[in-house]
Amino acid sequence: MKSTDAVNNRLVLDPAAAADLRVKLRQDPQAGLKQAAQQFEGMLLHLMLKSMRDATPSDGLLDSQESRFFTTIGDQQLAQNLAVQAPLGFAKLIEKQMAAQISPGSELAGNASLDSLRQSLLTRYAAPVVSGPARPGGQRVPAEPAVNQAAPTGGAANTAAPLPGARAFVDRVWPHAVEAAAMTGVPPHFLVAHSALESGWGKREIRTADGSPSYNLFGIKAGRGWSGPTAEVQTTEFVNGVAQSERAKFRVYGSYAEAFRDYATLLSSKPRFSGVIGQQDGLQFARSLQQAGYATDPMYADKLVRIIGGPTLRQALAVV
Repeated sequence: MKSTDAVNNRLVLDPAAAADLRVKLRQDPQAGLKQAAQQFEGMLLHLMLKSMRDATPSDGLLDSQESRFFTTIGDQQLAQNLAVQAPLGFAKLIEKQMAAQISPGSELAGNASLDSLRQSLLTRYAAPVVSGPARPGGQRVPAEPAVNQAAPTGGAANTAAPLPGARAFVDRVWPHAVEAAAMTGVPPHFLVAHSALESGWGKREIRTADGSPSYNLFGIKAGRGWSGPTAEVQTTEFVNGVAQSERAKFRVYGSYAEAFRDYATLLSSKPRFSGVIGQQDGLQFARSLQQAGYATDPMYADKLVRIIGGPTLRQALAVV
């Protein structure tokens, strides 16, 4: 088996896959581009499988949140393997269209060339997909009690930020969002939008008692299963639709990379987030998070959708 095939046939939840691809793009741009194109074809194939699953009735005796979760992971693995072993031709088309960026005279070893390639792939084949704004007066998901694993920090009301600040935020977290996207099958700009909502574009990041950064961009609480450092802050939760202030402990990380990795692990390891894994539609991504109980704010999905489809994120991504 070729080494490229070996890499592409790894488990879809392998957190090291994205980092290995970045190394490959630096060391061997031609081979790295082929591998990246195969992964994009795998994403397209997974979308096809997901569409078929969604069109199939799923109210059998064996159907459950857990079975849907493992079915989603299995479909992702199947799509990735098919992209390598029985490709439909999308990868060759992507590779051909992007080959102009890796001509012999280009400086591909530099970060600028890698970022340019990554942004071009995102723009061409993974542009933000939002089915439209939430309809005023539409159905709302009943507020659920905040869970220990994930809850909002209460500072996510504003969905826009001055463009320079948004650009700096996106530039800081983008590489980590790409790696988390490889674990979850969710477009990286969706994950950036979620971190922007929870942290106020990095302006309201949770701080520890001595003022040090927690790097917790997703408002993930420190439950009983968390053994790392914590930060106790005032937060807002909604009970029966009414906002209430309370003290809560949140996880503290050593870096943004660690924060995104923990967030991706949370989504990919909990069956209740099965509707989030592999989601390519911005509106459904936001609604799936809310339906899974990620946040108690009844307007949470609407706020996240506005960021995903808004001009601030789109313009900030243009300079990544």
